[in-house]
Amino acid sequence: MPPKRKAPAPAAAESASEFERVTAAAAVALAASRVGRPRLALVLGSGLGDYAEHLSEATALPYGGLPHFPRSSVPGHAGHLWIGRIGAVPVVIMQGRVHLYEGYRPAEVVFGVRVMARMGVRAVCLTNAAGGIRADLAPGDLMRLTDHVNLSGQNPLVGPNDDRFGPRFPDLSAAYSPALAGALDRAAADAGVVLKSGVYCQLLGPSYETPAEIRAYRALGVDAVGMSTVPEVIAARHLGLDVAALSCITNRAAGLGAKPLVHADVADTAARVRLDFGRLLDAFVAELETD
Repeated sequence: MPPKRKAPAPAAAESASEFERVTAAAAVALAASRVGRPRLALVLGSGLGDYAEHLSEATALPYGGLPHFPRSSVPGHAGHLWIGRIGAVPVVIMQGRVHLYEGYRPAEVVFGVRVMARMGVRAVCLTNAAGGIRADLAPGDLMRLTDHVNLSGQNPLVGPNDDRFGPRFPDLSAAYSPALAGALDRAAADAGVVLKSGVYCQLLGPSYETPAEIRAYRALGVDAVGMSTVPEVIAARHLGLDVAALSCITNRAAGLGAKPLVHADVADTAARVRLDFGRLLDAFVAELETD
């Protein structure tokens, strides 16, 4: 008799979907929270992370302690998820982010924003360091984003759409919430902080732009350039979150300043505006607290 054939080995379990990975990380973060579900999310960009450390009832979770959470390799991005309160408002804060230029996939770049949405937030304020193009934007200025241009060549929504995150074709005609923009403007007035506004452009990086490129972006109506934020805005709007964003102008863009561009200037300028930045965010959260 012919030998009996072995039964086929059971198929390997399918790997978890992105939605399931996001949900798993959100569950771990919520289990550690001392303030329940957060209402507002903040993402702190290069050199701006110190703000997270004055939360009350705070829990700080290293990204490496959260399942599937990508970790930043860039100086000025501490890599902690903070949960606590600003005033009476429960918030969750990403103290640093990851970037496309580090080699991360777009889905990994927006993983943190998706996690915070699954934790329950309905609004997010993103921050970054940027190079100023418009003549009145000088190092140390704060700029509220009114719109953006995506020249990174990438979009976190490319590929099969998971309707649990949002619709296949999200509208970005009002990517930045007018209500949150108004709250930021009122907060700036209350805090005595000068807040400018303008259009931000994301480039892939990590090299800085050439003077010719900066001239081209200026012709497109761009006021400041950077290497982050736009994928997170797209993912947040896909999720139905209200979005606000702030740039700290840390240098004049290529060809507009007197010295070569170096990353150390980002940290130095961010440190110089730390107090204004903190007062602005405190006042912004207070505006939301009264809504």
